[in-house]
Amino acid sequence: MIHFSVILPAAGRSTRFGGGELKKVFVSLLGQPIWLHSAKRFAARPDVNEVVVVISADDEPYFREQFAEVCQENNIRFVLGGETRTDSIANGIDALTNPGDFIAIHDAARPGIDDAMIDEVFSTAAASGAAILALPVPGTLKRSAADGTIQATVPREGIWEAQTPQVFRRALILEAYEKFRHEPATDDASLVERLGHPIQLVKGALRNLKITTKEDLEVAQKLLSPEV
Repeated sequence: MIHFSVILPAAGRSTRFGGGELKKVFVSLLGQPIWLHSAKRFAARPDVNEVVVVISADDEPYFREQFAEVCQENNIRFVLGGETRTDSIANGIDALTNPGDFIAIHDAARPGIDDAMIDEVFSTAAASGAAILALPVPGTLKRSAADGTIQATVPREGIWEAQTPQVFRRALILEAYEKFRHEPATDDASLVERLGHPIQLVKGALRNLKITTKEDLEVAQKLLSPEV
């Protein structure tokens, strides 16, 4: 069996979520914190060796107090993040104690991931070396000018919105981080792209949305609520 290690970045500032004492990944969604939905799903898989959550140093006391027991029950570990997202992921990679053949990186703020999506992106990565979930962009795209008017209409053919998990052969993501971790990147696939290695796109789903605002949380509650 091919084995995977999973890193869940949860060290963001949640500035766009707005208000409240809790960062978005700790807010309750259908009875449990947002980050725990995906963490438990990955931790329950027989092909996952370990799950590491990357948190901010500011959140460590709260995380230990609130989640030490559930982490122990589900064999989930945590590590402190760094100054940037890539620093945080690098810390997560360094913290792996039983690294699998592949490393999967999944936003802790995407609680809607399910087994079918994981199966598909894992198997595609295993065959190709690198794969990410993504969605074809359905709408008409506009580029704005500085004054807020439309500058151009952007063709949407071949345009996808990246999701996670993003899954890479371990040697591949290690090389990408060794060479490019100090360069700006909004996702891990961007670093692997710079190596010139092809990355397969696997169609995700709307339910795998990233919770960024309170409106996103309301949408997630509707998408993930069990049917009555």
